[in-house]
Amino acid sequence: MSGLAVLSEAPDRLWQEWLAWARAQGRTDPLAADLTAVRTRVWEASEYCAQGAARYPADFAALLDCGDLGRAYAPGDLAARVAATVAAALPGHPDEPALHRALRVVRRREQTRIIWRDIGGLAGLDETLEDLSELADCCIRTALDRLQDWTRAELGMPSDAQGRPQCLLVIGMGKLGARELNLSSDIDLIFAYPTQGQVTDGPRPLDHQQFFVRLAQRLVQALNAQTADGFVFRVDTRLRPFGDSGPLVMSLDALEDYYQSQAREWERYAMIKARVLTGDPAAVAALEDLLRPFVYRRYLDFGSIESLREMKQMIAKELHRKGMDANIKLGPGGIREIEFIGQALQLVRGGRDPALQARPIRQVLALLGERDLLPASAVPHLDAAYCFLRLVENRLQAYKDKQTHLLPADDPGRLRLARAMGFPDWGAFAAVLEGHRRRVQGQFDLVFSAPQGESAGQDPDLVALWDGCLEECRAMEILAANHFSAPQAALVRLTAFREACVRKGLSSRGAQRLHQLLPLTLQVIAASEAPDLALERVLKVLEAVVRRTAYLAMLIERPMALAQLARLTGMSPWIAEQIVRQPLLLDELIDPRRLYALHRRADLEVEIEALLAPIDPDDLEQQLERLRQFAHGNILRVAAADLTGGVPLMKVSDYLTEIAEVAVGRVLSLAFAHLAERHGRPPGLGAGDTGVLVLGYGKLGGLELGYGSDLDLVLLHGGDQPGADTDGPKPTSAEQFYNRLGQRLIHMITARTPAGILYEVDMRLRPDGNKGMLVRSLTAYADYQATAAWTWEHQALIRARPVAGDPGLAARFAAVRRATICRPRDPAQLREDVRAMRQRMRESLDKGGRGRFDLKQGRGGIADIEFMVQYSVLRWAAAHPALADWTDNIRQLETLARLDLLPGATAADLTAAYKALRGAYHRSALQDQPKTVPDDQLLAEREHVSGLWRELMGD
Repeated sequence: MSGLAVLSEAPDRLWQEWLAWARAQGRTDPLAADLTAVRTRVWEASEYCAQGAARYPADFAALLDCGDLGRAYAPGDLAARVAATVAAALPGHPDEPALHRALRVVRRREQTRIIWRDIGGLAGLDETLEDLSELADCCIRTALDRLQDWTRAELGMPSDAQGRPQCLLVIGMGKLGARELNLSSDIDLIFAYPTQGQVTDGPRPLDHQQFFVRLAQRLVQALNAQTADGFVFRVDTRLRPFGDSGPLVMSLDALEDYYQSQAREWERYAMIKARVLTGDPAAVAALEDLLRPFVYRRYLDFGSIESLREMKQMIAKELHRKGMDANIKLGPGGIREIEFIGQALQLVRGGRDPALQARPIRQVLALLGERDLLPASAVPHLDAAYCFLRLVENRLQAYKDKQTHLLPADDPGRLRLARAMGFPDWGAFAAVLEGHRRRVQGQFDLVFSAPQGESAGQDPDLVALWDGCLEECRAMEILAANHFSAPQAALVRLTAFREACVRKGLSSRGAQRLHQLLPLTLQVIAASEAPDLALERVLKVLEAVVRRTAYLAMLIERPMALAQLARLTGMSPWIAEQIVRQPLLLDELIDPRRLYALHRRADLEVEIEALLAPIDPDDLEQQLERLRQFAHGNILRVAAADLTGGVPLMKVSDYLTEIAEVAVGRVLSLAFAHLAERHGRPPGLGAGDTGVLVLGYGKLGGLELGYGSDLDLVLLHGGDQPGADTDGPKPTSAEQFYNRLGQRLIHMITARTPAGILYEVDMRLRPDGNKGMLVRSLTAYADYQATAAWTWEHQALIRARPVAGDPGLAARFAAVRRATICRPRDPAQLREDVRAMRQRMRESLDKGGRGRFDLKQGRGGIADIEFMVQYSVLRWAAAHPALADWTDNIRQLETLARLDLLPGATAADLTAAYKALRGAYHRSALQDQPKTVPDDQLLAEREHVSGLWRELMGD
């Protein structure tokens, strides 16, 4: 008998049985012609469908007659069919056997329909998985609705402290949670309830846990029990806390305690796809909020890759031991490897990028591709492989409604599967399958390859050096051979670090990772430009993170990050100190393409929007954290590019200034939104306006921000009705609103969070200094500038410009600034005022002396140049308004030169000296040193500036 004859024998016999029944019922045309080919293919591939039709012929006839086999369900259709079937089967009193029977009848009907449409080519993979998942959801919810009512009637009503009824929370795990259920999958469920308490209105007292355990048991029985009608879904509850030995149901408080203190690493992986299927919305939200921080850490968690690698190795060993390499789910290149690829990167990055907290794996793969976290070429291969393997899985399980993932070993079984997949024979099918599995395994190996620290090529001398088992002379020889110029000092530092780690009592996992990391670290440091400096600074960073093993794992898993750490900290102690204070900055070192790719304003706006968009608008704490991550990460990238020559000096300040402007602008928007929600908006504001203008003075206004610069800010509002009230639920005067807005703005910038502060802020340049109003009207500001401001305040105004706020107010301010700067002045009085202020500043602020020169305040330094420029602008702006166009020194000097207002090459000489002094100032900041240099440095520039000062300012 041929292979095809063997395949068709049993299906043909079962079909004839149904036809005999149909004829006996008077059905003259039992099957339309267009369905014959589909029926033949389905019966060949699914013994379950063929036997089901023969055993329950009326049910199959009803499916044919209603037309459901030929159409896709609309939303709600399946839920309506489940509810109607259960309602029709139940009498007016509790009847669990009738409920069980109705659920099994509807499951059998829908399973037949889904298999028919799948194998018949009428439904794509997405429809099949969605229908299977919706069927499970509907069966669970319908059964629970009935059982919950019945259990309450029998045992009483569990309520919270306010008397509100409590409901059972059912968490769908795995493929059910992601709505990716396969044809004969079991369903993994975890049960919870909101709060502890007592049921007091029943026949006997019992606590909430007893009530919900009884209810969960009844639900599992309704779904899982094998009766004469079969089963609904096999239910597995072993993923709950403590597994089989743990309680079937736990309160939210108990769950939180478990996941915070006792859960194992694999449980995070299991929770990625968790979805709460039932319960009160408030309790569902509380449960989701409880689980999210357990699964997704706020840092990049590379320790998850190590854990998943170990889990996969255990699975592979077990499969090989059982001879199950043909398992398309767990075997090489199988479904689980695709899921591991996506979910490993979700665990690593999902805490920082909430979009990656998606459940369906195909969506996750697409997101990873969009973010360049997987190669663009790999994503379509993985997606195609996933779809193919899931189809294979469904065709394997459709045959007997049996949960299997093993490829058949017998010839008829292989031919049946190949034909069900649309191939003429096993060879053609196997070739395509092998191609998919090979590509999956190749990508899996790239993601999960053992890190460098585990390789057999690790330097044994460096391993022994870290272990501390060498004689001192030998240890120093190894350090000298690895380019340490002061090996004894390096050995002392390394020994001190090792002993400090012992005193800290690291966990076994932490000690293991440290043992793996340190030889690799020494190897990377030895190859850096300044090994001695890099060792001291890298060890400082490791001291800060050694108890946070995820960072150790990241440096092990991503040697490129370790290399960047050694390189950049060796060049700059400032960078090392920033990472010690904010270890989250280590995340920036992972990808050199991102590390050295600096963003301008448009890209910065996109980045900050992506960081803040997923945050609850009421979650001020997280908003502040994300703002700080945004600013600190971008500043670090500027410093990295600066140190490595990737960006010129004047552009460094441009980048740093734009980072600050975007951050301040977003803070203003958030602060306004928080206040407006409570108090409403002041009168007269246009759509999108805040009524406030944030002015940047000093380095911020002059586009000359440096590393660690504070922000000189002045706040103005445009309100002309200070006594008018806001229009919100708790109205307040407009003046009070703007004052509170200013206070909130400053608080949000300067508040210290786990990520540090955003910026230091100096408000002393506002009218009347610290005695003045925090937020002043633009009208009052203009009056102050016209009638009360000192000359030094007009000097400061030259460098002032809007950095955030309403465009209309910015235009009004520009007019006030220009009118003030361009006012006619007595040159002699102006010169005297500027000289006197410069002298007072030098006397109080100059940190030079004892062989050091203060780059900013010293004679011939940066401040002298700035004061000469400001004097020149104020002296000649009345005749030459173009001098008021710019706020930065370089373009002001260019304008003075273009207008030929300074003698000879004065402007060019001041520009060159200014750039040289600014460069030294920047370098001092990156070296974390005082802004002074030895007296014998920059002598020519300083003498030139001093000479020009005497010539221009007359002393």
